Amino acid sequence: MSILSPKNSIRFFLFFTGLFFASSLSLSAQDRLMDILKTELYREAKEFRAMNDSADCPYFISFRVDATKSETVNASSGSLLYSRASYHRIFTPMVRIGSYQLDNYHQIRESAVFNRTEPSYLPVEDAEDAIRQTVWWMTDQACKNAVERYEKARSNIAVKVKEEDGSGDYTPQKAVKYFEPETDSRQLRFKRSDWEKKLCRYSAAFARPDIMDGWANISLQTVRKYYVSTEGSEIAHNQTYIHLAIGARVKADDGMDLPLHYSWFAQTVGHLPSDREVLAKVEQLAEKLKMMKQAPVVDAFSGPALLSAEAAGVFFHEIFGHRVEGQRMRLESDGQTFKNKIGEAVLPSFLTVYMDPTITSYKGTDVNGFCRYDDEGVKSEKVMLVENGILQTFLMSRVPLEGFPASNGHGRAAPGMNPVTRQSNLIVETSHPKTEKELRQALKAELQQQGKTFGYYFASVTGGFTQTGRYMPNAFNVTPTEVYRVYADDRPDEMVRGVDLVGTPLAMFSQIALAGDRHGFFNGACGAESGSIPVACISPMLFVKQIEIQKQSKSQSKPPLLPKP
Repeated sequence: MSILSPKNSIRFFLFFTGLFFASSLSLSAQDRLMDILKTELYREAKEFRAMNDSADCPYFISFRVDATKSETVNASSGSLLYSRASYHRIFTPMVRIGSYQLDNYHQIRESAVFNRTEPSYLPVEDAEDAIRQTVWWMTDQACKNAVERYEKARSNIAVKVKEEDGSGDYTPQKAVKYFEPETDSRQLRFKRSDWEKKLCRYSAAFARPDIMDGWANISLQTVRKYYVSTEGSEIAHNQTYIHLAIGARVKADDGMDLPLHYSWFAQTVGHLPSDREVLAKVEQLAEKLKMMKQAPVVDAFSGPALLSAEAAGVFFHEIFGHRVEGQRMRLESDGQTFKNKIGEAVLPSFLTVYMDPTITSYKGTDVNGFCRYDDEGVKSEKVMLVENGILQTFLMSRVPLEGFPASNGHGRAAPGMNPVTRQSNLIVETSHPKTEKELRQALKAELQQQGKTFGYYFASVTGGFTQTGRYMPNAFNVTPTEVYRVYADDRPDEMVRGVDLVGTPLAMFSQIALAGDRHGFFNGACGAESGSIPVACISPMLFVKQIEIQKQSKSQSKPPLLPKP
C-alpha cells in the first residue's frame, strides 16, 4: 500500500483549498447561511495552511447543514394529541487527516474504535458570530478526534495481515456548484388547522369495541441541505416529505399485540388521498383487525408463497439492497455476498434491479428516496445493479472499492451522522409479467407438486432487518402484518397471525419463480450505520417456490381486565 507522507497530504489539501478560495464568492449573495459556512471554512483552511508540515493538518474538510422545518399533527380516538411546528439546523463537520490513500476513516480491524461525529445544533437565525463560533468549536473537536484515530489506524495496519482490498480511503471529487432557492412553505398549501380536524375524524372512525386504539398522523418536512468543502464544492438544495398514516391495534386473548397501519407519501399536498379514500381504508383496516384477532397462530413452515408487490419491495430492500452497498464490502468483517460476482447471475433472468435517486415519482406515484446530491457533495445517479439477472455494479459512496474507484452519488446520512453507502429508490422490474391470477395458479400447482395442503400469501409488511457480517449467520427477518394461508384446493384464503418471514439471501433468490404485472410501493425510512434515511422500495408481486416462516415473538401481558369505556 502506498501511503502519502503528512507533508504530501498538506500539499494536496492546499491544492483543493486554492480551488475553494477562487470560487468562494459565487453564491454568497443568494443564501446567508451558505455565505457564513464558506467564510468560516475559508478562515479555518487559511489557519491550517499556516501550520505547514504539522501532522495535525487535515487534507480535507467538509461542512454539512440539514435545516429542517416540520409540521406534525397526531390524533387518537377522535381527539388531537398534538399539533406543532418546529425548525432546527444540524451542523455536521467531516475532518480527514492523512491522505486520500490512508486517513482517519480507515477501518481498524478487530477493534471497537469507531469514528466519532461532532454534530451540533446551529442557531436558526443567520447570526454570523454565533454560527461561526459553533462551527469553529465543533470542527476543532472533530480535528482532534481525527488525529487520534489516524494514529490508531496506522498502528492497526502495522500489526495486522495485509488487507483484502487495497483501495484508498476516499476519492477526490471535482468541485460542484449548485444552488436552488429555498422552498417557500406557502406554496405547499399545508394548513395545519384543517389537518387537525381531518385527523380527528379519521382516528374517530376506528371506534370499535375490539380496537384498543386508533390513530392518524401527518408530518410535513422541508429539508434544506447545505454542503461546502475544501475541494471547492458549494451545494444548497431542498427535499420535501409528506407522510400521512392511519393505524390501529387489537390484542388477542393469548396476549399477542396485532397492529395494522397504512400510509401515503407525497411531495405535494395535492397528491394526498381524499377524505373518502382515507375513511374507506380505515373501514378496511378495522375489519381486518377484527378477523386478525380470531385468526390462528402459525407454526413453522417451509414451502411456496406469494409476496404482494409491497411486501416484495421490502424483501428486496432488506436481503438484496444492503448487500450491494459498496462501502460495506470494504469491511473485512462483512459477509461480502456479491463482491466477486460481477458478471454472474444472481437473480432470475426475468428480473432487472436498479437504484434511482434522481426521480421523484415512478409510474405516477411519488417516491421517498429522491436526492439531487448525496451527503458527500456528489450528484446522484441512476445505478443499474442487475440486468436480466446479471450483477452489473454496486452502489458507491466516495469510499472506493477494488474495481470501483468512483462514487455514483449514494453516500447518504441522517443529520449529525457520517455518510456511508446507502440505498435510495430501489426498483425491481420484470421482462415477463404475470397477472395475479396466473401467480396464484402457479402457487397452487407448486403446492400439489410438493404435496402440501397450503402455502402463504404475504399481503403487507411493516419492515425488517438483515445480517451481513461474517460472525453471524447471513440471515434476514421480514415482519409481515397481514398474512393468509392459500389452499391448494378451492377453499378461500384464511388469515393467520404471528408470522416472521426468515431465511438466507442466496437460497431465497434461487427460489423466485415468477413476477407480477403491477408494482407496489413502500415509502419509508431505513436505519443503518449512518442513521435513518428516506428510501422507497418498488417491486412487482413475486411467486417464490420455497420460503421459511417462524413464529413471531409476542407480548405476555393479558388483555385488559375491563372493557373500554
